[in-house]
Amino acid sequence: MATNWNICGVCDNLQITKNSVVWCSECDEGLCGECKNYHAVSKASKSHETVSIAEYKKLPTEVLQIAQTCKLHNEKFELFCRKHDCPCCKKCVKSHNDCKSLTDINELIKDIKTSNAFYEFEQTLLEVVENIKRLSTNRKENLNSLENKKCDIEAEIKQIRINVNQHLDKLQDDLIKELMRVEQKEKNKIEKLLSTLKKKEKEITELQENIASIKQHASELQTFLTMKDIEKDIAVEEKYIHSITTSDSTNKVNISCQINKSLQQITASVQKFGEINVTYDLCDFPIQKRKNRQAQIMIALPTRNIENLTLTLQKRINTELTDVTGCSLLPGDRMVFSFFSDDRIGVLKSDGSKDFEIKNIGKTFDVVFIGDDSIAVTCGNSNQINIIDLKKHKLKKSIKVDSNIDGVVYKDGRLIYCAREKGIQMISLNDETITNVSNTKLPDFAYVTTFGDKLFYTNSDNHSVTCCDYHGTILWTFYDNNVLVTPLGISVDNDGHVFVAGGSTDNVVVISPDGQCYRQLLSNENGLRFPWALHYDTSTNELLVANLSNDAFVFDVK
Repeated sequence: MATNWNICGVCDNLQITKNSVVWCSECDEGLCGECKNYHAVSKASKSHETVSIAEYKKLPTEVLQIAQTCKLHNEKFELFCRKHDCPCCKKCVKSHNDCKSLTDINELIKDIKTSNAFYEFEQTLLEVVENIKRLSTNRKENLNSLENKKCDIEAEIKQIRINVNQHLDKLQDDLIKELMRVEQKEKNKIEKLLSTLKKKEKEITELQENIASIKQHASELQTFLTMKDIEKDIAVEEKYIHSITTSDSTNKVNISCQINKSLQQITASVQKFGEINVTYDLCDFPIQKRKNRQAQIMIALPTRNIENLTLTLQKRINTELTDVTGCSLLPGDRMVFSFFSDDRIGVLKSDGSKDFEIKNIGKTFDVVFIGDDSIAVTCGNSNQINIIDLKKHKLKKSIKVDSNIDGVVYKDGRLIYCAREKGIQMISLNDETITNVSNTKLPDFAYVTTFGDKLFYTNSDNHSVTCCDYHGTILWTFYDNNVLVTPLGISVDNDGHVFVAGGSTDNVVVISPDGQCYRQLLSNENGLRFPWALHYDTSTNELLVANLSNDAFVFDVK
């Protein structure tokens, strides 16, 4: 970073002092008004983004202090070492000869502000704040219950005191003092924890404000490296919250009083008015944690092996149409099909008879049920997603995106779709914001599905099925043209088994969750003739398979 961003770096090199008006993170220097104009038209720098000095100064100090060039060699960072978790210049490579995880840093920081990783980062911050607020609310509720219980006990003590003589005054006072002491002691513990939680909340809130500033004004490298630092801080905060919830400090504190039954019979043996007891109930609410939920999904072991899967044909349906490129099982044993060449959607009853059709909504490629009696339909050769109301049998709304869309899957209020040259993207149905998941270019007719924290997508051009995470990192790729050619529709069951329609091989193949094993489940002997679309209903364990023309099949899977 330049030592003084108020001074134009170019002019300073010429022994001229001029105030800078903008900052270029790529050049790592400030620019005056004149140099800014040259910078904007220079072939080497016209693609660089600049930010005003006033806005740049708003970035957190930690971000401003991040060097964008190697301090040892004074060269631009070009690689990132995953092993040592640090950026490297070309000369640094000599000290990383044994590192096998050197990656082009430009690939890592590309579109990072709109990446799913950044989205998850923001969501984790929100989650940490929410957990702190929930803990604070829980402790405040315990404070109220302690106060109420204290009042109840005090009233009981005083009521009994009315029925005894002066001899018990000291015992009464001792008991009330003990009650106050115990209540105050426990109250102090809770208030101390609340004070700490408030401080933590303030720190996380500051991080959120910094993130907003970073996202708007920091360079991609600054954003990436800051994320690495803050990610460590978040891990510490999450560990702290976890330690609180698993310690005695979040146990519910109860106080009670056992009144001596002999009080009504005053005797010299009565030495105490009663006892104040403290009991602790374990914390009765779960702490939300995205990574924990994902880990639970990841470690869940399949209850069925692909070798033991059995398919029983329930029904064979004649769709009486061609170019069936999408299908889905609906609640109430209905089915929906998209007919690409006819630009329409057909909904069939459980017996295969027609329920209704929807026409004149443009191209219809893939279809997915999104709850609330609605389906989403992609258009294939256009950049539009149509939302259909199944009750009213009409178009509810259309959503424009920035790419043509093929296969689609629904998860947690979002649509994940194949965006061809732009890879895999995700759009929120709430605010229609788009997040990049994978930058791997996909051909036409690619399909995608999801299970836990993994995505699975098909590539009919190279006859492969690929598994990646929500950061776009490829975990495995399945390719065997002896068993699967032109993979198209794809879906998963409750155990993570991946079902794929092989168009040119006239079959359906199931692949194990780790991509290591496979098995052909259906073939042309089962009536498959260029099967294109399929859908596994995890609520009923039924598999719907649709040929490109005419026939569709529903199988019970056990």
